[in-house]
Amino acid sequence: MRLVRTLVPPDAVEDVEAILDGYDIDHVLVREASDREDGVLMEFPVPAQAVEAVLDEIREAKRGEERYTVVASAESVFAPHVDELEARFVTGTEEDDAIPTEEVRATALDLTPSPLTYYSMTALSALVATAGLLLDSPAVVVGSMVIAPLVGSALTASVGTVLDERDMLWEGLKTQLLGLGLAVATATAFSLALKSAAFLPPALDVTTTQQISSRISPGLLSVIVGVCAGAAGAFGLATGVSVALVGVMVAAALVPAAAAVGVGVAWGVPAVALGAFLLLVLNVVAIHLSGASVLWYLGYRPERATAGGDEAVGPTPRYASAVAVALVLLAVFVATGGLVASQIGFERQANDAAGDVLGQDRYAELDLVSLSAEFRVGGPVEAGGDRTVTVVVSRPADRGYPQLSRALSRRIGAATGRSVAVTVEFVEQQTFDPSGDGTAATAATAATRPPAHSKASRPV
Repeated sequence: MRLVRTLVPPDAVEDVEAILDGYDIDHVLVREASDREDGVLMEFPVPAQAVEAVLDEIREAKRGEERYTVVASAESVFAPHVDELEARFVTGTEEDDAIPTEEVRATALDLTPSPLTYYSMTALSALVATAGLLLDSPAVVVGSMVIAPLVGSALTASVGTVLDERDMLWEGLKTQLLGLGLAVATATAFSLALKSAAFLPPALDVTTTQQISSRISPGLLSVIVGVCAGAAGAFGLATGVSVALVGVMVAAALVPAAAAVGVGVAWGVPAVALGAFLLLVLNVVAIHLSGASVLWYLGYRPERATAGGDEAVGPTPRYASAVAVALVLLAVFVATGGLVASQIGFERQANDAAGDVLGQDRYAELDLVSLSAEFRVGGPVEAGGDRTVTVVVSRPADRGYPQLSRALSRRIGAATGRSVAVTVEFVEQQTFDPSGDGTAATAATAATRPPAHSKASRPV
């Protein structure tokens, strides 16, 4: 429930009372007089789902005059018609779950802490994410997502776009970009310090770390994470649901990618830095566009916003800033999305080709665990230059397949029209079947990739 207090001009009191009586809303009137203005202070409880509709009618009755209105949360309400209101607006279907525009705007601004806290927590989350990536520890990477405060700036930018609140829009974008830039710089400096201090081997191949390799080849599933994070954040914000858990989802799409960029720069591996940077850009744009789209779908418009920014919202709001930002973000999304689509197409063809090879009788005991392709600007169909593909397969512990990488390279190259260098990483397992003849039988049923130092690689 919400408790609304609004100052009504004396000549509009009867009209406002008629509106409240029409909704069966219990209300009280307090005569108010001050040195600046006089009027009647009206106070009434109303479900959050009905605040927007009621306030819109009250504004019309006051002929657009808005001198004082406060909407506060009410823990408990005892009034004659509360049950009927809840049955109508909460459990009924007359109004949707969307909360008032003013509340959405205020909540989005409150999600971003003070600059010192915001940037400090962002830097700390980048440090934790970098440590998690280099340790190949999913738990540590998840911990970095929990402390990242990026959801506030992301949703502030989305709300500013939909409501055409230019101050909110630019503040959200600026805060988010500066925060991510700080995260990349922090991850780079931390990685360089670890490398120069010999806490990690300088010759360490960071592409063999699963937590890093999964973020250097952007694909459809990676982009879906960003789209869903932005949409979930907007739904949570607009319906009054806590966005704390959604904040973890937003951070999951941004923080590890930013840390991977820093690791790639520190280790001098362009494929890691570029692939992770593209994933970061795509997710930033996807979060913003999906969040703004959901808010627009829920009915939030500039004309529903109250005057309170740098300009008053009139009957014909100006969409220039919102449209300009949306077009720029859409152009970035299309440009980067084209590169990702090319990468997705290459990996799909490579997966199909690898499946064809492993489907042959001589490889019947092998199972495909995973396949990843190095990302390059220009896409995998660009003429010239080798592509690097890593294929992880499981095999019986007592069998060798020295020609597998060659067969995969030829088959993938023929399917994609590219010169492809293939590295095969074997996962060996052995099982014992007590129901058999009493001898050990091997099986290739691996489910996870082993640590980098235990892999047997057979490059072309």
